[in-house]
Amino acid sequence: MGDMANNSVAYGGVKNSLKEANHDGDFGITLAELRALMELRSTDALRKIQESYGDVSGICARLKTSPNEGLSGNPADIERREAVFGKNFIPPKKPKTFLQLVWEALQDVTLIILEIAAIVSLGLSFYQPPEGDNALCGDVSVGEEEGEGETGWIEGAAILLSVVCVVLVTAFNDWSKEKQFRGLQSRIEQEQKFTVIRGGQVIQIPVADITVGDIAQVKYGDLLPADGILIQGNDLKIDESSLTGESDHVKKSLDKDPLLLSGTHVMEGSGRMVVTAVGINSQTGIIFTLLGAGGEEEEKKDEKKKEKKNKKQDGAIENRNKAKAQDGAAMEMQPLKSEEGGDGDEKDKKKANLPKKEKSVLQGKLTKLAVQIGKAGLLMSAITVIILVLYFVIDTFWVQKRPWLAECTPIYIQYFVKFFIIGVTVLVVAVPEGLPLAVTISLAYSVKKMMKDNNLVRHLDACETMGNATAICSDKTGTLTMNRMTVVQAYINEKHYKKIPDPEAIPPNILSYLVTGISVNCAYTSKILPPEKEGGLPRHVGNKTECALLGLLLDLKRDYQDVRNEIPEEALYKVYTFNSVRKSMSTVLKNSDGSYRIFSKGASEIILKKCFKILSANGEAKVFRPRDRDDIVKTVIEPMASEGLRTICLAFRDFPAGEPEPEWDNENDIVTGLTCIAVVGIEDPVRPEVPDAIKKCQRAGITVRMVTGDNINTARAIATKCGILHPGEDFLCLEGKDFNRRIRNEKGEIEQERIDKIWPKLRVLARSSPTDKHTLVKGIIDSTVSEQRQVVAVTGDGTNDGPALKKADVGFAMGIAGTDVAKEASDIILTDDNFTSIVKAVMWGRNVYDSISKFLQFQLTVNVVAVIVAFTGACITQDSPLKAVQMLWVNLIMDTLASLALATEPPTESLLLRKPYGRNKPLISRTMMKNILGHAFYQLVVVFTLLFAGEKFFDIDSGRNAPLHAPPSEHYTIVFNTFVLMQLFNEINARKIHGERNVFEGIFNNAIFCTIVLGTFVVQLISTIPTSRLKFLKEAGHGTQKEEIPEEELAEDVEEIDHAERELRRGQILWFRGLNRIQTQMDVVNAFQSGSSIQGALRRQPSIASQHHDVTNISTPTHVVFSSSTASTTVGYSSGECIS
Repeated sequence: MGDMANNSVAYGGVKNSLKEANHDGDFGITLAELRALMELRSTDALRKIQESYGDVSGICARLKTSPNEGLSGNPADIERREAVFGKNFIPPKKPKTFLQLVWEALQDVTLIILEIAAIVSLGLSFYQPPEGDNALCGDVSVGEEEGEGETGWIEGAAILLSVVCVVLVTAFNDWSKEKQFRGLQSRIEQEQKFTVIRGGQVIQIPVADITVGDIAQVKYGDLLPADGILIQGNDLKIDESSLTGESDHVKKSLDKDPLLLSGTHVMEGSGRMVVTAVGINSQTGIIFTLLGAGGEEEEKKDEKKKEKKNKKQDGAIENRNKAKAQDGAAMEMQPLKSEEGGDGDEKDKKKANLPKKEKSVLQGKLTKLAVQIGKAGLLMSAITVIILVLYFVIDTFWVQKRPWLAECTPIYIQYFVKFFIIGVTVLVVAVPEGLPLAVTISLAYSVKKMMKDNNLVRHLDACETMGNATAICSDKTGTLTMNRMTVVQAYINEKHYKKIPDPEAIPPNILSYLVTGISVNCAYTSKILPPEKEGGLPRHVGNKTECALLGLLLDLKRDYQDVRNEIPEEALYKVYTFNSVRKSMSTVLKNSDGSYRIFSKGASEIILKKCFKILSANGEAKVFRPRDRDDIVKTVIEPMASEGLRTICLAFRDFPAGEPEPEWDNENDIVTGLTCIAVVGIEDPVRPEVPDAIKKCQRAGITVRMVTGDNINTARAIATKCGILHPGEDFLCLEGKDFNRRIRNEKGEIEQERIDKIWPKLRVLARSSPTDKHTLVKGIIDSTVSEQRQVVAVTGDGTNDGPALKKADVGFAMGIAGTDVAKEASDIILTDDNFTSIVKAVMWGRNVYDSISKFLQFQLTVNVVAVIVAFTGACITQDSPLKAVQMLWVNLIMDTLASLALATEPPTESLLLRKPYGRNKPLISRTMMKNILGHAFYQLVVVFTLLFAGEKFFDIDSGRNAPLHAPPSEHYTIVFNTFVLMQLFNEINARKIHGERNVFEGIFNNAIFCTIVLGTFVVQLISTIPTSRLKFLKEAGHGTQKEEIPEEELAEDVEEIDHAERELRRGQILWFRGLNRIQTQMDVVNAFQSGSSIQGALRRQPSIASQHHDVTNISTPTHVVFSSSTASTTVGYSSGECIS
């Protein structure tokens, strides 16, 4: 009975005496005491409160707060409370530093292989072979040329530099992603407000501003932001599964269990609590601290100090916290799970959590593709290395029959390292590392832009999944309609008024019942405030249906506030709050003579069935038979519903004073035998933009279904207005109970085959419970009727929508009308509660998918061409035409920048003109495959033509079979430039992936794309300017000319390199490095061994002549001396060389 005795406390004169006391003296209760109290449960807590403080009012007195007026709101007082009891803020886990992210990026296997190869290459480049007969080591003597020793390190250094660039880009990307996610989290947190009483005024403040001593109003759907003790409660039930793991709802009352804990959800009822612990001192805060989210060491030390004060409870607290941490570990930063506490079947609830673990559609496809490409790349690189090594080994040790000498080992290792680097480079080019970058950039860009379209994305992958949506199950109220409710029709005193009647037309006693019934039987948090702007509409605060009823009283020239002042919330004897199961709300008043009166309101069919009497035209109750009820349904309720009105029935019942007190917990016996006061029709107009948005969805291949708790006729009327239903179409409109009857077998079990017969034609599900919604969503997702697995989006605003929102592929919660529980379970929050925002989310989702496809088309073309060129070149010429550093340049710059360029294309309406891709469709469509193969074939033809016949076209010397450390040739520079520019133009081609002809359409709408294409083009041009044009480079390193060298030095076998050539090598080596010169060196040595004339050797080896080098045989065959044949050829040679 204590639960009913107002569920409130008599506070004597506390209220007034506290106003002055608020600012002086210490609080009569310490932080440690409050923490210890909140650790206790149910009866233990109750006993502790009674022993130490008397009752809750004693705690309020010690905290210097008033249970009715709340805190004064004085800033100095709030500041002092925050200093003593802490702020309501749990410090997030420290973000990873940039260096940690760099370290993580360095863990990539491919990069590690490259680093090792580059370091070995770097080390060996400084190795000078010992003096002696190096001819025995094979064609390796040029390794000790002056100048070569100086520049041999550059290749290894360049590869390391490339690795550093890749790592920095990856780390920066991860860092910005983390930053963006934290920004999103803080925005969600900032938007979360809670209702408190300060200075006697009910206000909403950000959750972070709540402090100990605040009086907070809790209601259905709230996520409690702090710990507190109940002051007054109406039928309050809490889901504490986020803390305890128990999904049963815990009933809270003053005489049984008054403790309310942060992170738990209010599943039913309402009430007021005094806040006793916030932030890291609250139960959730303590768990987060144990999980390591509580941030800094100092805080942890403080925690320990505080706990030491609590010596008695310390052990118990510690153990209980550990137990809780285990239960709460799954909660991490979002205490979800709680929605699972509905009335449905436990197994279903557990399953409701599973889909979130699945990869999103795109993630799954990308992972599969990356694995396939990785395997192919690994195979190609392995074959490349094996071919190069076998060729070298067979040619050196078999054909030329050279012995393996110990002093030659480092030189041979150097060759093997070069081959290995070529192989790893092939692998690097084959694996599209730009892909994750493209996905992240695209998603992050979309999420940022979606904010402007009223979509607050909580889970990144939801954005892309939305592009594949095939079904949307939408609520009616607030999403399809404006949620601006007004009573437009009424059935009072046996008359059906098509517009609101004058107060004089209604008998005074009926009007009295109506005014009292509506005023006290609507939540006291629902109210109508004056308009913000002059001439505007009054503001509706709280439940919109209740606001419509309060508006009816204002239209009848009556003020609900006068009644509420007369009967404050504490005076309500018992409240059966509204929930989705009972679909009604009832309030019990105790009269001064000891009698009771209950007022009830709810769905008209449900309440009318419980009415045995009705108030007649003269204001007196008369018998109400089932036949009369059927008449009202036919003549009043159905006509109202067919106009799209929501019908609500208002009724009451008296319990005389003499009778024994009813069993209040037995609700079915209480809310029955009612007397009907009135039936009202509430209009909620369809949002003007919704019909057009639904038409777009249907054209895009998305089926829109309405799932509502409303009357089936109302739902059908609204669905027709919205365009969900079209006259003459074969569709189903079902009520919840009818739906359940059809999908269950004789044993009452749900059968998938039965659901499969219904869902394809189902368009409206009326009078549905949250369990029905969950069943429908699960049924559609698990269905195998259609070729593709359905991708379902669901909207929800109520606490019990949690399971359906979690089960859906994408859950949309309402930002305005939605409860905290619904927002917690959702993937995207609609900040304007508008259906058109869902259509925008579809558009952005499809755009993400297309952006990734565009990048894939571009990336795979580059990869196919580069791998084939590198592989074929290595097999035919024993050298890769695209050097390691060049391929890294292509890989790094083109991948990273192209991912940025193609991932930031803005969406267009044309995205909604095609059907969804579906889960099973391959990522690379036939059109894309045709584009990739066609363009790759064209590029390979061009590259191979230039590679094997380019020197004839341009009348230049061949770059094939060049010595190992030879400077880059004009020939290979042309090949490289052509290759890069073809990729650049292919980037423009990649903008279209659906076979469109005009690839330039809308190109100037994307400034990032234009900047990147032009930027890459300019950088490429600069990197390949001939050295002769860069005078400062030439002058900087120019030494003596050939004519100045005394002839004696040549005669003394002193090795000399042409200074212009040496200067050239120093200047040009930045991006290009020859990786292989086996063939050339073998030819040179063979020429010496055969002893034939140099001219003969040159005639036999045109590839050597093409390098513009003469080979001079000096007295000892230990050295090979390269010198330019003539001054003119030197000039020609230098002008032909390019720095890249």
